[in-house]
Amino acid sequence: MVIVVSFLRRGFLPVLLLPLILLWIYLLADVQCFVRTTTTTTTTTTTTTTIRPSNRLIERLPFSLLTIAASKKGKREASRPPQPGNEPSSPSPDVQKSENSNNSNKSSNNRGNNNNKNAINNTNNKKRPREQQDEQQPPPPSSSSSRRQEHKQVVIIGAGWGGLSAAYWISKHQPNHPDSSSLEVTVVDAAPRVGGLVRDGYRSKTGQRKAEAGQHGFWDQYYNIFQLLRDELQIIDNVLTDYAEQGQYSRARGLEAIWPVYRNQVPRLPTGLAQAAYTKFQNLPWTDRATAFPLVLAFSEFDDSPAAWQKYDALSFRDLCMRLGVSRRCYDEAFEPMILTGLFAPGAQVSAAAALGMAYFFVLSNQNAFDVRWCKGNIGELIFDPWIQKMQQHSDISGNGNCSDSYSGVHFQTSTRVVGFDMDPTGRKITGVQCLEQQNDGSNLKSSTSRFTLPADVVIFAVGAAALQAMVRNSANQNSKKGSSSNSVLRTPEFRRFTNLRGTSVLATRLYLDRPVPTPYTANACWGFDPGVGMTFFNIGALHEIDFRAKNSEATSDNQSQIASQRPQAIIEVDYYHSDSLLVMTDDEIVEKAKRDLDDMLGPACQQARIVDAAIVRLPNAVNWYYPDSYKDMPDLQSQSLDNVYFCGDLVRNTDHGSWSQEKAYVSGKQVANLVIHTASFNGRRPKPGTADEAAIRNQGIIPLPKDEAHVALGRWAVGAARKLFPWAPSPVDFLF
Repeated sequence: MVIVVSFLRRGFLPVLLLPLILLWIYLLADVQCFVRTTTTTTTTTTTTTTIRPSNRLIERLPFSLLTIAASKKGKREASRPPQPGNEPSSPSPDVQKSENSNNSNKSSNNRGNNNNKNAINNTNNKKRPREQQDEQQPPPPSSSSSRRQEHKQVVIIGAGWGGLSAAYWISKHQPNHPDSSSLEVTVVDAAPRVGGLVRDGYRSKTGQRKAEAGQHGFWDQYYNIFQLLRDELQIIDNVLTDYAEQGQYSRARGLEAIWPVYRNQVPRLPTGLAQAAYTKFQNLPWTDRATAFPLVLAFSEFDDSPAAWQKYDALSFRDLCMRLGVSRRCYDEAFEPMILTGLFAPGAQVSAAAALGMAYFFVLSNQNAFDVRWCKGNIGELIFDPWIQKMQQHSDISGNGNCSDSYSGVHFQTSTRVVGFDMDPTGRKITGVQCLEQQNDGSNLKSSTSRFTLPADVVIFAVGAAALQAMVRNSANQNSKKGSSSNSVLRTPEFRRFTNLRGTSVLATRLYLDRPVPTPYTANACWGFDPGVGMTFFNIGALHEIDFRAKNSEATSDNQSQIASQRPQAIIEVDYYHSDSLLVMTDDEIVEKAKRDLDDMLGPACQQARIVDAAIVRLPNAVNWYYPDSYKDMPDLQSQSLDNVYFCGDLVRNTDHGSWSQEKAYVSGKQVANLVIHTASFNGRRPKPGTADEAAIRNQGIIPLPKDEAHVALGRWAVGAARKLFPWAPSPVDFLF
């Protein structure tokens, strides 16, 4: 001790510290320890192995030492010529955390070594509103390295919003660990074209014009989809309409309500009050509207948590309204149409939890929530095609499939149904996806099927309720034929409960009329036509900005002259939801009914119009049905029983995001992709569901919904506090009247 003190007094402190500093720099440096050369008959591969300090050691180092080490490493690597198979890779996640906002000023050549997404996004968030925030991205894919020993096969079942989102995110962000395998994605879909049920490909009765499976709205809180269209694809204003007023009609009285563009209404009011003040009800008395006020208690208690879902899910929305004293007229004319067109089933057959969650997201989270933009044309051509093309630019893997839709890194296996699964001996992993492909000779007269199995290291189910149920049942039939089900997915209670899931039906009709038919509003909800059936109608000519004076752009060139005298002057689409009772009708009967319903609402101008052509699209059990007590049957993002299985889509539960419909499907696809990428980067170790670490991993690159407005947050706090003080007090779901 005396010697040490003497050294310090004589100024030898730097001498003592110098060896320690050199030791720290040595540990931080990317020291090349040895080079091993392996010679084969065709190539000579040089493999460079590096020693890196542990993450815990790096976290403990002073920032100044990190800076010195980084600068020395940069100089050394700049002077060293690059060697084959030893391209620089992305830094470890722990090193990335220590890097600060200087990343945003560095050139694009250094993006692989500097990836402080938080600093970049914090800067951008100050410059733009929430819906325009830049995407928070996980670490960029590292360059290819000889240490990547193999490709892991990811099979995504379903090519809708969820499946395409997962495929896109994985192809854009490969695992960043230098020793991890790259991910090769195959998307399997039963439809002949990528895009799922919302994809175009339907034709009119004459075969001359295109049709769609309904119209596609993009509501104000579709922040992540808007980001995709605006920042990634750069097509948002070309493919989406502006915001516009919407109408609501009934058979008995015609126009019932007008929904304005809420963002244009001033002054800006607290949510709830804004919708009550600015929605223009034509016939519903204020005394009936006032009976909806007790629902505030339910909205305050329902916070989208698993506990709230379990509490409200066993009750139907109609029963909840009855218990809270909502008048019959308010329910029939305001709430029932909203549930039928929002959740595609009557309120008596819809979970109260689903209704509260959907209504809060689409209507009540803020004044602008119900503002909506519509796709200007076929969603497959305008959105999905550019999106698929974008996947080529974000992938490092070559797809060598024999399908007509094959892209670099993401292979699309269309016209293919999943009929079963191969399991590993433990029954904990799916190792193969059994497929049945429908092959057409091109003449639409002859077709054949081929059976094959896709090897799978990861399986992502991105399908709806009916499709998931069918796949589980097909797997049961397949195993019964083999005489054994010991390693079937049905071995697990998790997959057996999926057999309870079901869908509800949609009927989309499009009428081509011989004269202009003015509609006050381009998008309209309707009620009172068929018991338990929801209905909407759209002015397609106005939404798609069709110039009816030009040549028929929807007809093929060889029949232009044939239909010149039958060129439509108006196109109106009528869609029906929860429509099983209508699907059994003939095409002619459906067309007559749709025209009759329009005549009742639009009057003489529509009554005088003649039908030139029509399209009928039947979609049995195609939309998820959130029936009472359905929450317990829904899948989670990560399978509870199979180690390499994930789920995405608007059916999954516990995403902790709060979105619905297309936005929820898109967000859950990105969440699953984040989990898959993280697991591949850490040798198959999946984060534990429900933990803070798991939430941070899955929510990378995802824009969250805005926080509750102050009065909503106060109401939820008050209800929670009262529940703690008086745990015996009844909840709205506890009443029987």
